This record gives sequence, structure tokens and C-alpha cells, in this order.
Amino acid sequence: MKINPAAKFLLPALLGFAITFLAGCKTTPAVDWNSRVGTYTYDQAVTDLGPPDKQAKLDTGRTVAEWITHRSGGSGLSIGTGFFSGGGGGGMGVGVGQSIGTSSGDKVLKLTFGDDHKLLSWSKN
Repeated sequence: MKINPAAKFLLPALLGFAITFLAGCKTTPAVDWNSRVGTYTYDQAVTDLGPPDKQAKLDTGRTVAEWITHRSGGSGLSIGTGFFSGGGGGGMGVGVGQSIGTSSGDKVLKLTFGDDHKLLSWSKN
């Protein structure tokens, strides 16, 4: 079977892309929130996590802020290849698909800051 010149290039390129993509999926170490209680400030949280997805200022002077740290709900990317020959010719095809969904199973980080803007408590679901 004779391999199409495009296939000779595309197959290694796709393999390289897959390896690079998987290497980029490194996990970061978990934050020890207990060690940050009393010292971590609201401004540091915004710098580290970005603006909160929800926040409320309480009458006591406390600020409760929530960040969505992980959205669950079926988003994904698929890549596939195919080769064919016969009928006097041959070729190769590549397909890419993406799906996006929403779910109520989001992971939320809730931080409560005192009137001095320092972390009082935290919770995670």
C-alpha cells in the first residue's frame, strides 16, 4: 500500500500536537487555605484568582466571595484521522469535533474576608 505524501506529514504532526497538548495538562499543587487564614487578603485573592464570580458585602463588614474553580459539564475536543484507498485513488481525512454543555456540578471556592480584608474562613465543594 502506498501512503499519500500528505499522510506522511499529517500523521506525525497530529502525534506531535497530541503529545504537546497532553504535556500542557500538568496539574498544580493544591493550595493550603488553612495556612492562609489571617494573612491572605482580598486583594491577593483577586490578583491570584481574578475577580470573583459572586460577592456580597455583609452588614458586619465581612466580604463573602465565590470563585468557580472548575466547571463540570461535558466540554471536550476530539480529533480523528482516516485513510482510504481503492477505485484508482487514495487519500486521508481529518475530523475535529467539540461539544460544550453546562451542569450544576461546578466546583466553587468560597472565601470570607473580615473588615480588615484578611481571610477569616474558606470552603470548597
